[in-house]
Amino acid sequence: MHKKTFLIHTYLFLIASSLGAQQSFDQMVNKLLSHSVKEIKTEDVSSFKKSVLLDAREQSEYNVSHLKNARYVGYKKFDTNCLVGLEKTDTIVVYCSVGYRSEKIAEKLEKMGYKNVYNLRGGIFDWSNKGYSLYNALGPTSKVHPYDNNWGKWVTKAYKSYE
Repeated sequence: MHKKTFLIHTYLFLIASSLGAQQSFDQMVNKLLSHSVKEIKTEDVSSFKKSVLLDAREQSEYNVSHLKNARYVGYKKFDTNCLVGLEKTDTIVVYCSVGYRSEKIAEKLEKMGYKNVYNLRGGIFDWSNKGYSLYNALGPTSKVHPYDNNWGKWVTKAYKSYE
């Protein structure tokens, strides 16, 4: 096989593999979520100019990285103190690793009377896999907490850190 033909086949294989991985991730997320709240795609978050971002992961996950200006709310110990100053009509985007925990927190917010609540479909894993910026207390970072080894397989573009 010629070198050029080999390179083309390798390139096509890599594209097909990455599309398959993304499709598998999307399929997993679709099956995992109950779709009980409005969802927003990663690429559409920037269209909400004045949205409030809420991180529904554990503190150790948030400390590794989060979306810029996101407020930590937790999941097991949902902290409603982070809602101080929010109006019931404010646009709120809740996220976690892939969208399951944030969906549950979004449901709670709706029950509390918040009207414009969205779940970030695919969570911070999709966010980082699509190359969007991550932050920690020191500023920009390329790390994301993979939750555990089983879930971490879905993190493909960021450095996995359990710090």
